[in-house]
Amino acid sequence: MTASTETRPPLPPFNHESAIEKVRLAEDGWNTRNAEKVSLAYTPDSRWRNRTEFATGRAEIVQLLKRKWSKELDYRLIKELWAFGGNRIAVRYAYEWHDDSGNWFRSYGNENWEFDEQGLMQRRFACINDLPIAEADRKFHWPLGRRPDDHPGLTELGL
Repeated sequence: MTASTETRPPLPPFNHESAIEKVRLAEDGWNTRNAEKVSLAYTPDSRWRNRTEFATGRAEIVQLLKRKWSKELDYRLIKELWAFGGNRIAVRYAYEWHDDSGNWFRSYGNENWEFDEQGLMQRRFACINDLPIAEADRKFHWPLGRRPDDHPGLTELGL
């Protein structure tokens, strides 16, 4: 991976508190649904696997995210730390969204992250499964954007 002069604290090696902070910062970024802003958390040559798509570099990441959020409407995401060590973090997450026909889904997934010394993510591997849900079964109720601090996380929601 290419060395970078950009930094994105907290920096590795991660401890429990800094890993939790890194996960929440990632969740907050993704809940903006701003592909350009989100891409800045990744190295310029970051490599991704997202479902069946592979992306390398920020430009491809931006395009992938724009495609994603153009079909996953009213997207709301919760991430939770699963494990960490050194410069790696594993998370589990769920997000709710609907398509342009009004069909709601809860998508569940796991991600493995690897960071460079400056705290930029250099590798991201995501596995995601979509579950159709009724709108009445939604659990993620907050205005679009950052999840409020008092909104339950995945564990508290029984997910």
